[in-house]
Parts: sequence; C-alpha cells; structure tokens
Amino acid sequence: MSDTLPDNTLPRKTQQPPKRSLLGPATLVTAAFIGPGTVITASLAGANYGYALVWALLFSVFATMVLQEMAARLGIVTGRGLGENLRELVRQPLLRWPLLLLVVAAIVIGNSAYQGGNISGAALGADALFGHLPLIQRWHSSTGINLWALLLGTLAAVVLWFGQYKLIERCLIALVLLMSLAFIGTMLLTKPDLAALFKGAFIPVIPPGAILTVVALIGTTVVPYSLFLHAAGAAQKWPKQQIDTDTALKASRQDIAVAIPLGGLISIAIVSTAAAAFFGREQQLENVAQLAQSLTPLFGNAATWCLALGLMAAGLSSAITAPLAAAYALSGILGKPLNLKLPLFRLTWLFIIVCGVLLASLGIRPVSVIWFAQVANGILLPLICLCLLLAMNHALLGPYKNNHWQNALGVLVLLVSLLLSGRSLALAFALL
Repeated sequence: MSDTLPDNTLPRKTQQPPKRSLLGPATLVTAAFIGPGTVITASLAGANYGYALVWALLFSVFATMVLQEMAARLGIVTGRGLGENLRELVRQPLLRWPLLLLVVAAIVIGNSAYQGGNISGAALGADALFGHLPLIQRWHSSTGINLWALLLGTLAAVVLWFGQYKLIERCLIALVLLMSLAFIGTMLLTKPDLAALFKGAFIPVIPPGAILTVVALIGTTVVPYSLFLHAAGAAQKWPKQQIDTDTALKASRQDIAVAIPLGGLISIAIVSTAAAAFFGREQQLENVAQLAQSLTPLFGNAATWCLALGLMAAGLSSAITAPLAAAYALSGILGKPLNLKLPLFRLTWLFIIVCGVLLASLGIRPVSVIWFAQVANGILLPLICLCLLLAMNHALLGPYKNNHWQNALGVLVLLVSLLLSGRSLALAFALL
C-alpha cells in the first residue's frame, strides 16, 4: 500500500464557482453501458420473459450507483484516475504487475474486440434509417464494405481528437438524451402493460431458464471499464486546484443520481418494447434488426424509426466511451498524465477505433479475441471491486473514506461481481 499522496490531494477552496449541471461525468457511464450489448440483452429479456426481469435492471442500477460513487469520489479526492490510484495502492511487485497487465488485457485489448460490435450496432441503426438512399445502396453493392461503419468510426475519432473533456462530455450528454427520447418514445408508442411492468419491477421472480438472462442484464450494466472512465472524468470535471472537495462531491452525487437511473430507464424501455412486440407470440426474437422490422406492422413506422435512432445513438456513444476508457486506464497505469492530447492517449483510443472500424466494415468477428476478453473481464471485475473497496478505506482519504454503510453496500456489490465473473468465465470456457 502507498503511504503518500500528492500534496494537491488536500481539499481546496473554490476559486471559481462550478457551473451547475444535472449531467456530468456519470453520463459517460450511462453512454458506456447503454450500447448494442445492452440493447440486445434487454430485448431478449423482454421478448422471452416479458416484464418479469425488470427488477434485475433496478438492482443493476443500484449496484452501478454504489460503485460509480466510490470511483468518482476517489477521482475527486485524489485528483487522479483509477489507474493511477491502483499503481499507488498495490506496491508489491508480485501483485502489482499481474493486476496492471490484467487491466490492460481486459480493457485495452477487450475494448478493441468489442468496439467492432459498438460500431456495427450504430451502423445497423443508421442503415435502418438511411439505408434506402440510392448512394448508400450503390456503395454497398459495389464495394461490400459497410459505409456506416467508416462514417461512424470517423465521427467517434473526430470527437476524441479535439482532446477537450467538455466537448466529449457534451457530445455524450446529447447522445444519452437522444437515446432517452428514442427508446422511451418507442416504449410509449408500443403502449406497455403498466401493471405487469410495475409488478416485474417490485416483485422479484426468476422464470424457468431465466437465471443466465438475469446475470446478463446485471453484467451489461456493471462493467469494470466504467470505473476508470468515471474516476478520470470526475477528476477532470472538478479539478482539485479550482473546486472545493465537498462542493465537487455534492455535484458528483447529484450527477450520479440523475444519469445512472436515466440509463436504467432506457434499459427498461427496451425490455418493455420487446415484451410488447414479442412476448406471448409464436414468433421468436433473434436479433435487434428483427425487433425493429416487427414494430412497423404492429405499431407503425414511428416506432421502428425511434428504435433505429436509439440503436444508432447507443452504438455511437459506446464507440466513443470504450476507446476513451481504455486510454484513461492505460495512461493511468503507466503513470502518465490524463491529458487527452498526449500522443500515448491519442494512439490508444485511435488504435481501438481503427480495430472497431475494420471489424465492423469488413464483417469480421474476432472470436478468439472476444473469448480472451471475456476471460480477462471475468477475472478483472471482482478484483477491481476489491481494489476499489480497499482504496476507499485508505486512511489517507481522511473524512472522505467509506463509512460502514458504504462498505456494506460495496461488499454486496463485490459478491454480485463474483457471480458475474463466474458467469463470464463459464460462458467463455463453454466455447472451447
């Protein structure tokens, strides 16, 4: 364990009053976990089990808020990201380097593989909206390359290239609001069964065969790279040199209380839409494209367009946050400043975006890399939860370390992370 923190970790008085905003770094977390994977998982949950598993989404929102509050508090109090704090927390070389290498493997390499899915999901939504245009049809027929993957990957790179945290945050806030309008609008158009929805939210049941879906719903929300993203984002949003720590923590908690539940509401809207379109019907849902196509005869074109727009926003938001989180994690682990314009930072996120664009535009699915990423993430999640709990109980955090209730909630989430880890590893090794 480290016994020293930089001098600038002491609380400072506000030099300039922080701008009030309901949405901030927690929006990056929402943008990260509402991606194509969540859309697919929530759609299948609604199609197969109706509203019965909505309670699992509520629990996942609760667990995410517990972990993200700790990560944001750590970033604000120390002025550093989670990667930098891990370097300070774990000083024993036999433990330190395996942990840091695992973070690189799970987040940098893993996100390179998953980025293809993020961009493919965004491209699927864009194609549903604009694929009928003659220029797009001619491009696809003549080249066989997914034009939307190239355009959306380029857009993600442009947002990150400017290297301004405020710009990135504003873009992601816009995408989260767009997702909210699209998916919640789709849910309203499909006229959900409100009685069944509230019953599924507050009366936990696990229908036969639904246990893996429950774990998957939680696992698509509670993800390790969001902790790196949030800690670094909070440290940059509320710099210690400018904003009093107590003021920053209050703003951060308000941010979390709005942004994370908003993400949960989006997931519930997706479950509700799929339940209205498929649950209790003979037709089985196999993919999100099928869900979008099925909405037109049932609920009209508006529902299909809203779902496609939401899917495009979900894929694009994750296509921005996944490379950003990887760059934060790698820079922090290597002890480099979290400067978005430094060469290492830019090379990290650029590598991940290029990998995602190539995989999505050429239709390649890197099975072996995804398998490796599943194993690495399955091991990493409980380890990061444990390290975060240890960090939040360090004496050097002073009055900002965890209290008994925060530790109790943290241990509960740690136990859940062990369940998610077991599920991820079981699925990965089942592919062998």
